[in-house]
Amino acid sequence: MNLLLFTARDRVDNDCIELRGRRLRHLLQVHGAGPGDTLRAGEVDGLMGEAEVLSIDRERALLRVSLHAEPPQKLPVALVLALPRPKMLRRILRSAAEFGVRELHLINSYRVEKSYWQTPVLAAATLREYLLQGLEQARDTRLPTVHCHRRFRPWVEDELPGLLAGRDALLAHPGEHPPCPPTLPGGERVLVVGPEGGFIPFEVEKMQAAGCVPVSLGPRILRVENAVSSLLGRFV
Repeated sequence: MNLLLFTARDRVDNDCIELRGRRLRHLLQVHGAGPGDTLRAGEVDGLMGEAEVLSIDRERALLRVSLHAEPPQKLPVALVLALPRPKMLRRILRSAAEFGVRELHLINSYRVEKSYWQTPVLAAATLREYLLQGLEQARDTRLPTVHCHRRFRPWVEDELPGLLAGRDALLAHPGEHPPCPPTLPGGERVLVVGPEGGFIPFEVEKMQAAGCVPVSLGPRILRVENAVSSLLGRFV
């Protein structure tokens, strides 16, 4: 936890917050925090600054916060991802928040197993928890927005054109495609990553028709999470 995150619900008054549960255990077990210690802190979707520990025990911690700094800028990126296995989704959610993705679109695909859409990871509270873990790691406070699209054709025909308006779109797909640049400029972009095994030809054709440009990440076939990190790393 490189940044102690809190919400308005944690506030005792304008200056103080009260922590219990996971964050309290982290303060005690990892930071070894005691009265007088100062930690980096930030309010979710708000400013960052410092928090001074006023009192702490096994039941609760009381901290005085002083917020004055803006969080880091988000990447000008909308990440479109064919819904991966739940275990991989957890890791990608954290990574997307760490890299500073502005919005994440989880879409269906022929090779996405129907059972993936039943995972508890897609519950709003669980999505938020994994994204917050990424923000804590990266010292950021602003949550990316997450959108779920359970039907491919309505999404690609009705929603993707609007998402691409004013943005360049790269489709990472195995095959004989131009190589993705090792670095990407900071303009608005949509990055599309398919499922294990890639998109089927029909899906690729529909996304190309909407304006996506297929690119190659090299001769090796990468796991989805590695393809995502490879693409996002080109903005860093």
